[in-house]
Order: sequence, then structure tokens, then C-alpha cells
Amino acid sequence: MTTATLQHSIDSATVLGQIRKRTAFAIGLPFIVLAYFAYTWFAFDVPTLLERAQPNRAVILATDAVAYKVHVTKDMRRGGLSVAIEGERTATFPEGTAPDWVDIDGDNAVIDLSDGYLIEIVGKTMNFTVPDYGIIKVTATKTGVETVLPSGPVPDWVKDDPRKFDARPTLDRRVQVTKTKIEVHNYFGGWENFWFAFNSPLHGKSFGELVSLAMSSNRIEADRSNLSFIVHEFLSNTDWQHGEVFTALFETIMMAVLGTFTAALVGLPLAFLAARNFTPSFLVRFGIRRVFDFLRGIDMLIWSLIFIRAFGLGPLTGALAIAFTDTGTLGKLFSEALENIDNRQVEGIRATGANQLQRYRFGVIPQILPVFVSQVLYYLESNTRSATVIGALGAGGIGLMLVETMRTSRDWENTTYIIFLTIIVVIAMDQASSWLRRKLIEG
Repeated sequence: MTTATLQHSIDSATVLGQIRKRTAFAIGLPFIVLAYFAYTWFAFDVPTLLERAQPNRAVILATDAVAYKVHVTKDMRRGGLSVAIEGERTATFPEGTAPDWVDIDGDNAVIDLSDGYLIEIVGKTMNFTVPDYGIIKVTATKTGVETVLPSGPVPDWVKDDPRKFDARPTLDRRVQVTKTKIEVHNYFGGWENFWFAFNSPLHGKSFGELVSLAMSSNRIEADRSNLSFIVHEFLSNTDWQHGEVFTALFETIMMAVLGTFTAALVGLPLAFLAARNFTPSFLVRFGIRRVFDFLRGIDMLIWSLIFIRAFGLGPLTGALAIAFTDTGTLGKLFSEALENIDNRQVEGIRATGANQLQRYRFGVIPQILPVFVSQVLYYLESNTRSATVIGALGAGGIGLMLVETMRTSRDWENTTYIIFLTIIVVIAMDQASSWLRRKLIEG
């Protein structure tokens, strides 16, 4: 066998070996992925999680987030009927008034829920007419409720219990009866009382009426202009708390800004001590780098819990948590940027007779400025989101208000409102940081 033939055989064997490896990898990788998913399916007990899932409740919460409900309540103990938006005392219709779909006659009422759904309340008895099902009769007693259902199977939207009757034939209609009250919920799309509280003199006015009122010289309150009064009524809305929400958003932004720029100002000088080409001492470099590892090795949430225990609740604890974590991260990034600078620029500045501070100012800073600005602005917009999570732990800001609205099932429209505002702030921070990067780096 000639040398050329031997070499050709070796090359062919090499190519075949590579093909076999690639084929084995292409066939084996899907099996590995499937095996991993099969392991996680049982390790995380996904079947049990699916059994416990409550999709109906998720749909109800989603409905509450984009709609409001009007409560019609018959109080068995005190007597009388009341109509209130979201059941709030501050949003209760005055006695003798009610929406056009509620007809009150003393202690009795007829409630038209539209599409054939009709409720009659007579004394302690409620008759609920449901299309394609029949009339449900429920009577409140001293010990609970007595229910008479139409013949046939009981639908799944009826929860008949001797202590409480609950029926929700559709997402926008619900009836509850106990021994103490009869309560009807009628849902409507939108966020009611968003601009002004129910008891505000501005409630129900159109945009045109508000503009005319703002331009009018006839003041509603003698000590302030009508425009100031309109703004005050909007910010002091007791249902939506616009003033408190905007203040909390401002605290969240300040938390992110203070924490990020503190980390940048502390991390930059420490980065010079951690860079190999600026600090010849191995012990100093090693010590500073381990400080960076320690600061960024502990998650921001853990730092916030530590500072909350140490200094109490407040935005300062959130800013400190952001500053500690980002000092480690930004310090490491800055030190790596310093190690990759072009020393010829520094030597050129040195040749002019510049001192060490001037060499740093004119030979080093211009080279790392793009990295510095880009990373700081990126972490600023990222920390705006992180400040929301930190605030939920007790550091204040919009995160704390978000958690407070989620504690009860009746404030999901407020939760949605806060989430929308948070997303808008994050988008605004992203756009602002992109504009600043272009101006500071390209300009």
C-alpha cells in the first residue's frame, strides 16, 4: 500500500468517525431532552399541580381585573336594601335612588340582570329566574338557607349548602344567600369611578364639562381654582388612590436611580484596584475581586431582607440592596474593561508629561466610557423592575402597593392598574436610557 493510499484510508476513517459522532449526537440529543422533561414531570409532581389547578378561578380573577360589579344587598338583621359599587360604603347609592335595572319597593326588589335573568326579593325569599333552567327559590332561615331547585340534575354553577347558597350562571352574574343577607352581583365592563370618587361633585361629568368647569370663573371652592380642584379630586380618589400610586412609582424610580448610580460611583474606583494593568499587587487584586464576588454572589432580594431587618422598612433599604449587588457586578465589568484598554493611548498621554491622574482622565476614561455608560444605563432600567420586587418585600414603592391590592380578591382592577403603570415606567426608562446612550456615546 502506497503512502498516498494509506493517507487516503486514514482520512476516510477520520471522516467516517466524525459522521458517526455527529449522527450519534443528533439521535441521542432528543432522547436526552425527552428524558430530562420526563424526569422533571414527575420530580416536580406536575400531575398533582394540574389536579389542583383552578382555571375557573383564574377566569373570575381575570374578569375582576377588567370589570366592576354592583352589589344589591338585602340585610336580614337591620332590614332594608342597598345598592353599592363594589360593595363600598363610600360608593353606595343614596336612599331612594338606584340603577335603572333595580326596582326597589320597601324591603322588596325586582332586579333585572338582562337576557332573561330576573331576581325577585320578597321578604326573606329570593326567586331567581334562569333561562333554560327554571326558577330557583332560596329562603333565609335562622340556621341557614332552604333551597328549592328545578327538577333534574344540579348544574355545576350552583353551590347548594345548608349554610350558604351560591350561584353564578354566567361570569357577569352572581347570587349569594345566607341567613344574614341576600346579595346580588351584576358585572359591567370597565373601571368604574376611575377618575373621581363616587361621592365627588365631579363624578359622572364628561370631558367637555370638566374643560368648561376648569375655564369657568365660578369657583367650586373659594380658596382654589377649579383646575386645581379637579386635579385634587383626581389624585385624592379614595377608590384608586392615584396620588399614592404616583408617589409610590416615584419612590420606586428613585430607589433604582440611587442604588444604580451609587454602585457605579463605588464600583469604578474599586475596578482600578482589581485590574491587572493598574494594580501590580496580587493580594490587593485578589481581595477586591473576592469582594465583588461576595457582593454579587448574594441575591438582591437577600440583601433587601438583611437591610429591612437592620434599618427597617423604607425605600432606603431597597436602594442599599441594589447598590450592594450592582457594586459587585459593575465593578467586575469595569475591571475587565480596564484590562482590555489600549495602552498606546495611555503612553501617548504620558509622553506629553501628564501626571497619573491626567493619564487616567484622558487616556483611560475615554476608552471605558462607552462600556461604563452602556452598562450603567442597562442596569438602571433593569433595576426599575427589580425595585418593584424589592418593594413588595417591604422596601416600599409601587411593589408594596401591588402586594396590598393582591391580598384580597376584590382589588384586581387596582392590581391591573398598577401593573400597567409599572410597565409604562419600564418602557419609559428603556427609551430614555437608549436615547442617553446614543447622545453620550455616539455624540
